[in-house]
Amino acid sequence: MRRGPTGDPAPRDETLGTVLPELTRLLGPIESTTAGARLADQIVTAIALGHFLPGQRLPAERDLAERLGVSRGTVREALAQVAAAGLVEIRRGRTGGAYVQQPWSARSAEAIRTTLEPQWATLEEAFDLRGLVEGLVARTAAERRDSRDATGVAAALRAYEQARDLTAAQSADLRLHHAVARATKNPRLVRLRQTLLTEVNIGFAVEPFTEAVYARALPQHQQLARAVVDGDAEAAWRIGSAHFTITADELRAALVRAAGLPPARSTRARTRSAPRPASPAR
Repeated sequence: MRRGPTGDPAPRDETLGTVLPELTRLLGPIESTTAGARLADQIVTAIALGHFLPGQRLPAERDLAERLGVSRGTVREALAQVAAAGLVEIRRGRTGGAYVQQPWSARSAEAIRTTLEPQWATLEEAFDLRGLVEGLVARTAAERRDSRDATGVAAALRAYEQARDLTAAQSADLRLHHAVARATKNPRLVRLRQTLLTEVNIGFAVEPFTEAVYARALPQHQQLARAVVDGDAEAAWRIGSAHFTITADELRAALVRAAGLPPARSTRARTRSAPRPASPAR
């Protein structure tokens, strides 16, 4: 059962289960006829979700090809389509690459539907499994952490709190969760966590990131770090299990936006004593 930050059962958001069948009937199937087009849709979706932020450079062609299991020719075709949609700029030279220009374009809604709708049932299963695994990771870290682990977790939390922009905050987010995972002293558990990170993020080992995500994650990061450092295994389990619903909620919200529907009002319980989150420091 998924739980909110207070530990109470979190009501399930049924919006997608209600609207997707009807949307599919009304709008009809969407087909991408080439591997390049499918990959372009995947990259457009990742940019819309905030996996890659404006001003950031996408991974190099070779890295994308290896990470996503496609040829470099497919990557080049996909990047050309994403550039044509106005989402990235292709630059040449020593610092060349594909740089994100904006998070959304006219192609974004269709790409999100094409990428997410066919695999939504599998994603929901992955969201559920991830909550269980991340809760276990957090609890095990709290039980096994040593002074070096505690120092690493605390340093990563400070980097997140003091981040001057979203790119720095996104990097600190990854650093914090890697520090917690390493504290488990179990490489297999670390690898399982990494596999699920990639699976729920449509092939990219990085979380969606926006100012809203930063603000929502900040108090949970503070609570998680405190629980791990203090060795409070039960609190770590509760917070770790709930924290990664943020990613699932971001994917749901993107699909709802792509369908042209108003976002559903969140019914998740909130911790009354949590500090009011702020945007990254400017």
